[in-house]
Amino acid sequence: MAKTNTSELLENLAAEIGENIYIDIAKWHLYLSDAKMHTVVAEQMYPLITGSKPIDEEDVIQVLESIPVKLGGGRRELPLIDLLPLQCQVNLVDILEKYQREI
Repeated sequence: MAKTNTSELLENLAAEIGENIYIDIAKWHLYLSDAKMHTVVAEQMYPLITGSKPIDEEDVIQVLESIPVKLGGGRRELPLIDLLPLQCQVNLVDILEKYQREI
């Protein structure tokens, strides 16, 4: 799937992230597409997949730590990493590695 169009790549990456990665709140799964966060995550992860070095889990965690999630109408804010279950972090790394191989 050799994608050269950046916007198409970002749209596809965002869609896959939105369908597969979720926030876990009190055992409720809120997928990032429903939370309207999939595009932001894809845009922030894009430099990792287009870089010359392999995807590193620590780099992914660092990006997730930098994405704020507003709770309670903005009264509180947590980094996205604090709301993702470990399995979603692993899945996200897998998705990013797949996209990196395909570009």
